[in-house]
Amino acid sequence: ALRIGLVEDVVESGAARDAALALARNVARQSPHAVAYSKELIGLARRGVPRSAALAVERERFVDLFDTNDPREGVAAFLGKRAPQWHTDGEPQR
Repeated sequence: ALRIGLVEDVVESGAARDAALALARNVARQSPHAVAYSKELIGLARRGVPRSAALAVERERFVDLFDTNDPREGVAAFLGKRAPQWHTDGEPQR
Protein backbone atom coordinates (compact mmCIF):
# COMPACT_ATOMS: atom_id res chain seq x y z
CA ALA A 1 0.00 0.00 0.00
CA LEU A 2 2.84 2.40 0.82
CA ARG A 3 4.70 1.57 -2.39
CA ILE A 4 1.70 2.39 -4.60
CA GLY A 5 0.76 5.52 -2.67
CA LEU A 6 -2.42 4.17 -1.12
CA VAL A 7 -1.19 5.15 2.33
CA GLU A 8 1.24 7.85 3.43
CA ASP A 9 2.85 6.04 6.33
CA VAL A 10 3.10 2.61 7.91
CA VAL A 11 3.83 2.28 11.62
CA GLU A 12 4.80 -0.60 13.85
CA SER A 13 2.12 -2.56 15.65
CA GLY A 14 1.04 -0.66 18.75
CA ALA A 15 2.29 2.70 17.44
CA ALA A 16 -0.86 3.76 15.57
CA ARG A 17 -2.20 6.00 18.36
CA ASP A 18 1.06 7.93 18.72
CA ALA A 19 1.36 8.26 14.94
CA ALA A 20 -2.24 9.49 14.69
CA LEU A 21 -1.64 12.06 17.43
CA ALA A 22 1.53 13.27 15.69
CA LEU A 23 -0.42 13.62 12.45
CA ALA A 24 -3.18 15.53 14.27
CA ARG A 25 -0.60 17.92 15.75
CA ASN A 26 0.81 18.52 12.28
CA VAL A 27 -2.66 19.19 10.84
CA ALA A 28 -3.41 21.56 13.73
CA ARG A 29 -0.44 23.72 12.70
CA GLN A 30 -1.85 24.25 9.21
CA SER A 31 -4.19 26.98 8.00
CA PRO A 32 -7.57 26.43 9.68
CA HIS A 33 -9.31 27.48 6.48
CA ALA A 34 -7.34 25.03 4.35
CA VAL A 35 -8.00 22.23 6.84
CA ALA A 36 -11.72 23.00 6.95
CA TYR A 37 -11.93 23.09 3.15
CA SER A 38 -10.02 19.80 2.92
CA LYS A 39 -12.39 18.18 5.40
CA GLU A 40 -15.34 19.46 3.38
CA LEU A 41 -13.92 17.94 0.19
CA ILE A 42 -13.20 14.62 1.91
CA GLY A 43 -16.81 14.64 3.10
CA LEU A 44 -18.02 15.12 -0.46
CA ALA A 45 -16.00 12.14 -1.60
CA ARG A 46 -17.30 9.99 1.26
CA ARG A 47 -20.88 10.88 0.35
CA GLY A 48 -20.28 9.85 -3.26
CA VAL A 49 -20.64 13.30 -4.79
CA PRO A 50 -19.75 13.01 -8.49
CA ARG A 51 -16.15 13.92 -9.27
CA SER A 52 -17.12 16.81 -11.57
CA ALA A 53 -19.20 18.41 -8.82
CA ALA A 54 -16.50 17.85 -6.20
CA LEU A 55 -13.87 19.38 -8.47
CA ALA A 56 -16.09 22.43 -8.93
CA VAL A 57 -16.29 22.84 -5.15
CA GLU A 58 -12.53 22.35 -4.90
CA ARG A 59 -11.97 25.21 -7.37
CA GLU A 60 -14.35 27.42 -5.38
CA ARG A 61 -12.60 26.66 -2.09
CA PHE A 62 -9.20 27.34 -3.63
CA VAL A 63 -10.41 30.79 -4.67
CA ASP A 64 -12.10 31.26 -1.27
CA LEU A 65 -8.79 30.60 0.44
CA PHE A 66 -7.34 33.66 -1.28
CA ASP A 67 -10.08 35.76 0.32
CA THR A 68 -8.30 35.09 3.62
CA ASN A 69 -4.92 36.28 4.84
CA ASP A 70 -3.64 32.70 4.96
CA PRO A 71 -1.58 32.71 1.73
CA ARG A 72 0.15 35.95 2.68
CA GLU A 73 0.77 34.78 6.26
CA GLY A 74 2.07 31.42 5.08
CA VAL A 75 4.61 33.00 2.74
CA ALA A 76 5.62 35.62 5.33
CA ALA A 77 6.12 32.92 7.96
CA PHE A 78 8.19 30.81 5.59
CA LEU A 79 10.38 33.72 4.53
CA GLY A 80 10.68 34.90 8.13
CA LYS A 81 11.56 31.37 9.29
CA ARG A 82 8.81 31.45 11.90
CA ALA A 83 5.61 29.61 12.64
CA PRO A 84 2.56 31.12 10.93
CA GLN A 85 0.06 33.02 13.04
CA TRP A 86 -3.27 31.98 11.56
CA HIS A 87 -6.31 34.18 12.20
CA THR A 88 -9.91 33.09 11.81
CA ASP A 89 -11.82 35.85 13.60
CA GLY A 90 -13.18 38.55 11.34
CA GLU A 91 -12.07 36.84 8.13
CA PRO A 92 -11.52 37.63 5.38
CA GLN A 93 -8.46 39.71 6.23
CA ARG A 94 -6.66 41.31 3.32
